[in-house]
Amino acid sequence: MSGPDTSPTASEPRSRGAGGGRFAWLKDPSLFWLCLASLAVVVAAGLVQITFGSYTMPLTSAWQAVVDTDVIFDVRWLLNFFVGENLMRTLTGFHGEALPELATETLIVWNIRLPRVFVAVFVGTNLAVSGAIFQAITRNELASPFILGVSSGAGLMILLSLVVFSSLSAMLPFVAALGGAVAFLIVYAIAWKRGTSPVRLVLAGVIVSTVFQSLQTAMFFFAEDLGVVQTAIQWTTGSLTGVGWEQVRIILPWSIVSMLLAVLSARQLNVLLLGEQTAKSLGVSVEKVRFALSGVAVLAASASIAVAGIVSFVGLIVPHLVRSVVGSDYKRLIVGCLFAGPALMVGADVGARLGLLLLTGSVSGQMPVGIVTGLVGGPYFLYLMRRKQDLGEI
Repeated sequence: MSGPDTSPTASEPRSRGAGGGRFAWLKDPSLFWLCLASLAVVVAAGLVQITFGSYTMPLTSAWQAVVDTDVIFDVRWLLNFFVGENLMRTLTGFHGEALPELATETLIVWNIRLPRVFVAVFVGTNLAVSGAIFQAITRNELASPFILGVSSGAGLMILLSLVVFSSLSAMLPFVAALGGAVAFLIVYAIAWKRGTSPVRLVLAGVIVSTVFQSLQTAMFFFAEDLGVVQTAIQWTTGSLTGVGWEQVRIILPWSIVSMLLAVLSARQLNVLLLGEQTAKSLGVSVEKVRFALSGVAVLAASASIAVAGIVSFVGLIVPHLVRSVVGSDYKRLIVGCLFAGPALMVGADVGARLGLLLLTGSVSGQMPVGIVTGLVGGPYFLYLMRRKQDLGEI
């Protein structure tokens, strides 16, 4: 069976660009406008998001707080937020003194509300890039970050930590990432038979996901504390409720690493799309490249799960939307995902807040963002199945 339309004739003319040169693809107008529109969505949705809360403020006040020069031109405050106070004082030598005072609106926005927007940006970026990579290595356009059991493994470890090993609850983000990585290794071991193939990887992922999801369901019967059950549900549905600068610091370094690796791997991803025989004829070690790229995708997805739980469909929707605009060349696709992923995630988070506001009339309510992405992603998944006559090697 044939995979997506990844023939050289479909992608090479666009990758050369009008003016030629190694980086000519960056001059693509469609990519430029996609990135610009996505950035506008992030800014607009982020401004709406930071106006919510028990302390209400108009959009103008929220914007003034975001661009407050007392913060953005003071490296001490920026480091205090992004790396923590202790490291800030070590790096700047600012010991024994209190930081300059900030306006009330600025403190509320930067201390409480803006971190949620940053986390949404990084989660959207990681899931989009992870989905794009998985669709390339499996040559299946319906693949997502969770096709290889990453989310199920993370969810199971979360429930085990909450229900059985409650002493590990403080290390929940790291436990989630570990569970996702272990699940991927199990999938790879099951799929291995003198090498792997996209078909075996997907089937092994379905098997592992099904087993782990059944174990997750069983774990709810052992939870006696209703609060534990609610926390577990929040993690397994995906939520940005209560995130702060601690979560930003957790996801930031892993996001930078995964994004850089994804951009540098664009050429290898394009080669994999041509098929195993073609890739081997070009001198590519398919198994090594597939395993390494899978590791990048798992790293990106696990970083998101570690701070926001299991947010569904973002890794499926974004690569398709970007591909429909810029084409299948992964040099463009990865860059587009870096911008479109945050736009979808921040927009969905605002949609969750606005939806709850319309239903309850309360601005302080919290709805898991995973519910919104699921409501959007489910119909879109059905649309893809109805529209596509060839979905790849599965």
